[in-house]
Amino acid sequence: MVEPTPSESAASLLEQVLAPLLDDFQQSFARGLVLLEHCPDRVLSKEARNELKGRLTQAKAELAAARALRQATSTPMALDMATIAPWHQLVLEVWSLSAALRAAGRSEEHTSELQSPCNLVCRLLLEKK
Repeated sequence: MVEPTPSESAASLLEQVLAPLLDDFQQSFARGLVLLEHCPDRVLSKEARNELKGRLTQAKAELAAARALRQATSTPMALDMATIAPWHQLVLEVWSLSAALRAAGRSEEHTSELQSPCNLVCRLLLEKK
């Protein structure tokens, strides 16, 4: 059995780490765009949604270009942290948006639940006791 050379091992490790990371970025950017389509003004203003949408669209294009460059070269190619750090920040913003939308949905469900006829009757009965 032939053992891989150090450069082959490094290339393999780079691919094992970077490929899933780039997939995660792609999925997060796509998810962020979907969340923005359903995001009400009370969660994020229209201006803020448009700004985030522009940054997500730009990041998707940058990611596609980075992937194309990596595939076009025959040697392993890493990505600079200066490239990846803003993408990571966008992922965090998508997570925050998702959490805000969930919280707004729970709040809305709770309010409508309290105002349902059955719950109104129950509350009135409890108040009379």
